[in-house]
Amino acid sequence: MMRLVTGGFAVSIAVLSCTNVALTQVPAAAIGTLFSKFVSAHDPGCAVLVIKDGQPVFRQGYGLADLRTLQKIGPETNFRLASLTKQFTATAVMLLVHDGKLRYEDRLTDVIPDLPAYAKAITIRQLLNHTSGLADYEDIMAKEYAGIADDKIPQIRDAGVLDLLKRQTSTKFKPGTRWEYSNSGYVVLAMVVEKRSGMSFGDFLRQRIFTPLGMSGTIGYEKGRNEVMHRAYGHTRVADEWSETDQSSTSATLGDGGVYSSLDDLEKWDGALARHTLLTAKEMEPALTPATAANGARLQQSDGSLAPLYGFGWFLNPYRGHRRYTHYGETVGFRTAIQRFPDDRLTVIVLANRAEVDAPALAESVADLYFSELPRLRVSHIPAFGLRDGGSVNRAGPEADRYGTGQGGVLSFVVDDVRTEDVGVALNQEGIAVRAGHHCAQPILRRFGVESTVRPSLAFYNTCEEIDALIAALLRIQAGRGHRSL
Repeated sequence: MMRLVTGGFAVSIAVLSCTNVALTQVPAAAIGTLFSKFVSAHDPGCAVLVIKDGQPVFRQGYGLADLRTLQKIGPETNFRLASLTKQFTATAVMLLVHDGKLRYEDRLTDVIPDLPAYAKAITIRQLLNHTSGLADYEDIMAKEYAGIADDKIPQIRDAGVLDLLKRQTSTKFKPGTRWEYSNSGYVVLAMVVEKRSGMSFGDFLRQRIFTPLGMSGTIGYEKGRNEVMHRAYGHTRVADEWSETDQSSTSATLGDGGVYSSLDDLEKWDGALARHTLLTAKEMEPALTPATAANGARLQQSDGSLAPLYGFGWFLNPYRGHRRYTHYGETVGFRTAIQRFPDDRLTVIVLANRAEVDAPALAESVADLYFSELPRLRVSHIPAFGLRDGGSVNRAGPEADRYGTGQGGVLSFVVDDVRTEDVGVALNQEGIAVRAGHHCAQPILRRFGVESTVRPSLAFYNTCEEIDALIAALLRIQAGRGHRSL
């Protein structure tokens, strides 16, 4: 245990180990408590699946799938997966590589030759790991339909996305040199699957993935062509009432977010991944290897921050020292997350049909119950003078020391669970000024046992490198020039 005293305030840091420890045995009631707010006979809700050592140990639906019929959510309820779809799209591409019909280094124009010249520099691998530089079709649409309500914008389909891309004159950056999440890339990959397989994308998914795995309720939804059985409809809370927000102008594309599935079917998917049913462990390696720059260095995003670790359809950033394969999905009325911890043989899946749910945070909360034997960071006292109401940055001038890893930040506080967009920690002699971002508002007492007078929330992505950076920052503050940052 390290104890720092700065400006009269004590900070205690438990040094965290990155070695694996035996996971806690978690009773179902403890998991259920995390989702108690969703127990309702009148509201939309969520479905939760926890798989440990290859067996489901918690499978529960909460709330309603459809407010019109009052159909309850169950393990058979099919939710729009949104970007969780990308792992199926990536698998479809990998199956074509397995078949010898495609190579990761093939150029996009080898498959779709009538694209503009800029596409000649884009490889299939770069589409898979978001390093292609393709403009995101949602951004293009936002400009073309500026000021128009979404329900007045016609739904775009895959062919429409291709038309938008044909009107572009360049990529956002030289392919392979940066990382930027691109829904366009995965829409195009679905069309690559169609071109090289000679089948529609939905049929390929069904014949090569869903049917062999027994995922009988899972489909790539195409209005007018098929129907979703046991369907959950998306909702958003508006003025204390639920509004059905099930479809948007971008809900008809397939490769980036068009799959519907359930807990029952995703259990089969998780088992297939664990047992390498469709692809061998060797064939799966590219999907679970993060993209890097040509020299092997960590990629940056367009804003200069470090990119997340991403393979083919999976984020690969570890969590609390545990190897993790994860993805989240967000679309109108739905929030989804899958967190797989292969070394711990633990998987957590959360599917929600209400827009305010932070599905990744809830999934991590479940994982925290299993990881509770790990040592924890503990901050004893945090003065309120360094934080302004609402959790915004206070007095963080150009001289502030900033620490951020591009993986969600080193240390982030938010007052009263109010979050801003970017992530980091700023420490200077005026106080502590901290901003938190996506998926950062985690209850402090539950996650880390932090005692504070300002009721902040904390997000700490504690890989060893991040812990070392935080400790070094605090030690430097302790030793330097009368800083009273903590």
